[in-house]
Amino acid sequence: MTTTALYDVPGPRTKRRHRLYGVVSTLVLLALLGWIVYRLVDTGQFEAVKWRPFTYEGIQELLLKGLGNTLKAFAIAAGLSLALGALLAAGRLSDFRVVRWLATLVVEFFRAMPVLVMIFFVFVALEVKPLPALVTGLTLYNGSVLAEVFRAGVNAVERGQREAAFSLGMRKTQVMTYVLVPQGVRAMLPAIISQLVVALKDTSLGFLITYEEFLHAGKLIASNLDYDLPFIPVVLVISPIYIGMCMLLSGFANWVARRQRRSVKTEAVEVSRPEPGTLLPGDHRP
Repeated sequence: MTTTALYDVPGPRTKRRHRLYGVVSTLVLLALLGWIVYRLVDTGQFEAVKWRPFTYEGIQELLLKGLGNTLKAFAIAAGLSLALGALLAAGRLSDFRVVRWLATLVVEFFRAMPVLVMIFFVFVALEVKPLPALVTGLTLYNGSVLAEVFRAGVNAVERGQREAAFSLGMRKTQVMTYVLVPQGVRAMLPAIISQLVVALKDTSLGFLITYEEFLHAGKLIASNLDYDLPFIPVVLVISPIYIGMCMLLSGFANWVARRQRRSVKTEAVEVSRPEPGTLLPGDHRP
């Protein structure tokens, strides 16, 4: 039996045991899914009256408008969060102590504040409209988290890269722009996408301040007495759309990562074999 440096290759008995575990786990999951479907049918969640609203053009337009408002809030908040995160990360990596302390204070404060509290504060205390209030809260929180992601990505680059760049006479701005950040992006990308997924899901908090986003539209449909309060059908319609948007965002991140690996700037360059050069003056080889 062959072995590796990390683990022993499973033998026949271990493989049979793993297959048994897989079959049992699959059966348990199918049984759980079957029980959930049974309960939904038993409580009348698939009755035609509960699903009738989705056949009306007005309801469909309401859902599409809510989805568009959700994507609009997310796009604005994502762009501003990335910009704020980069700015705060630069402040935390600054050589000036005062700038570094101020950036750290801002990051730690907004990371500790609940998103909903910030949204309500901007909406109620500052009397800002729903969309700017929602975007402001999402930007302050996610921007602070992304600042730590950017800082960790830059610091994750091998120290020798920084020292080599400074030894070539490059300024700190050039070192960050051309050496550290491009290499740190690979380490940052999964965490950046994860935080953007959080921002996408947190746009649903907008319904608490009457912003007409996707969840707000679903709430209006679910609370309709004319259709026997179709709460579960609304969840079954809205949840897959949220999940699909998050999966698209993750797929986009994987596509960017693959493109980056194939980039000419990151590919290995073939170096020709060394050839005998011209002898220096005074150099006499035997």
